[in-house]
Amino acid sequence: MTEQTELGMEDRAPELVPLNAIFATDFVQILVAVTTANTMSEVAAAVAHHVEGKRVRALPYPKVVIHNGIPMPPEMTVAEAGIAPLDHIAVEYAIPEGRA
Repeated sequence: MTEQTELGMEDRAPELVPLNAIFATDFVQILVAVTTANTMSEVAAAVAHHVEGKRVRALPYPKVVIHNGIPMPPEMTVAEAGIAPLDHIAVEYAIPEGRA
């Protein structure tokens, strides 16, 4: 009998993860497709691509992904963050205090 082992997330091919997302002050929730290998910076850029400069004024600040009320580090991947298909995320500008 052969033993089957489950591959760790880092050894698997990137998987598609559709996410419900809202960007900054936008009033429309959008569906954005990312992969388990995308970083939070890449996820933020993917969400912003559909909204920034269209319905929300572009600002010269970095963007942060918020999942379950927690800001995610920019280098963390979707897999590392435990974000699952159809989870809701928000993308906000990281505006330094006193600059709002």
